[in-house]
Amino acid sequence: MKLNKNAVRIIVLAGIMLVVFNVIAFVVPFAKNAVFWVAYAFGMTAIISQLAVMKLAFNGAETIRSKFYGFPVARIGVIYGICQLLLSFAAMALSPYIPMWIIMVIFIVMLAAAAAGMIGADMVREDIEHQDKKLVKNVSNMRELQSKISLIVSQADCGEELKSALAKLGEDIKYSGPVSNPATEKIENELLIAIDELQKAVIDGEETAALTLCRKISGTLAERNRLCKLNKNAE
Repeated sequence: MKLNKNAVRIIVLAGIMLVVFNVIAFVVPFAKNAVFWVAYAFGMTAIISQLAVMKLAFNGAETIRSKFYGFPVARIGVIYGICQLLLSFAAMALSPYIPMWIIMVIFIVMLAAAAAGMIGADMVREDIEHQDKKLVKNVSNMRELQSKISLIVSQADCGEELKSALAKLGEDIKYSGPVSNPATEKIENELLIAIDELQKAVIDGEETAALTLCRKISGTLAERNRLCKLNKNAE
């Protein structure tokens, strides 16, 4: 499996941290009792777990927005790692004087709190990303309508009356509610079909038919806006 540059950097950084941690743990003359080894084990776990944390935070994040959503997860993991290393060194230094049970309770509670925090942050991220995708989907119909009417206006080679009607229709669509809902889906499909018919009429030079379609689309759009307002009030 090919690793990207960020993954390589994280692995290299974790490797450096492992080397530094082990040098300090075994060069400094700490008492090598049970407390020392528990502190050492949790310190190693804190470093190695950063690889899993970064994968959880940024795996599959292809855009700047999705990477931004991963930062809370990564931040919790990094804070846990730093705190655990500091407490591991403190426990090693005080190992002759600290009961084993105190160290075990503190380290296990820290690990559990960090895991719970990361899981909670990841759940929030997934919910936000789901809402973002839903919003993009919900505004796609109106964006398509805006794009099509803009193209029609730019293609129009017609009389002033039709140009004015097209420009007004473009403004009406532009300032219409952008978010779709189940109540407006059917009427939006009708609008898309009518816009295609309008484009054909404009290209074929059928100004009378095009003006009729403009009025029809404006009425349909007004009905959509009414449905949007009713749905918003119901919420």
